[in-house]
Amino acid sequence: MKIKNLFKFTALAVLVLGIYAFESQKNDNISENVESIQEPTIVGVAAGNDNFSTLVTAVKAAGLVETLNSEGPFTVFAPTNDAFNKLPAGTLDDLVKPENKDKLTSILTYHVVSGEFMASDVLDAINSNNGKFTITTVQGDQLTASIENGNVILTDANGNSSTVIMTDVDASNGVIHAIDQVVMP
Repeated sequence: MKIKNLFKFTALAVLVLGIYAFESQKNDNISENVESIQEPTIVGVAAGNDNFSTLVTAVKAAGLVETLNSEGPFTVFAPTNDAFNKLPAGTLDDLVKPENKDKLTSILTYHVVSGEFMASDVLDAINSNNGKFTITTVQGDQLTASIENGNVILTDANGNSSTVIMTDVDASNGVIHAIDQVVMP
């Protein structure tokens, strides 16, 4: 009788330990999965927002997805779909053609700055530099940031301007600020 009870107790103990080990492993896997979930990259954030679908299409056509998915950090002044719609008729269709990839890449990288600059950083830079701050883009040319009627304005190399309409959209490799016009190098 004592041996039967010992076997029952041992079997019960093994069962309990097995269940505990299984549950413990399951919880460890859940914890690992939660930890591995991270914020999407700039491309992921843009792809998840319908207002940037034209930008995402252009980034793909220019072959910049891998670059903008890289570690960064980057600050992207991202034109919205409405901004692209303000370009002269046929401009975007022409730019996404394979033979115009270099030109499209130049335009898109003109909207990217190396480093992560939140809206407060941009405002501080403008205010610390007598109301205008020159930004060197990844493309190599410059944008000038200023404040007009309480809005941050970007002026491109041709004197055209764009207004920042949304700020501080976080991504794992930088930040996005939406703009209402496509700026041109």
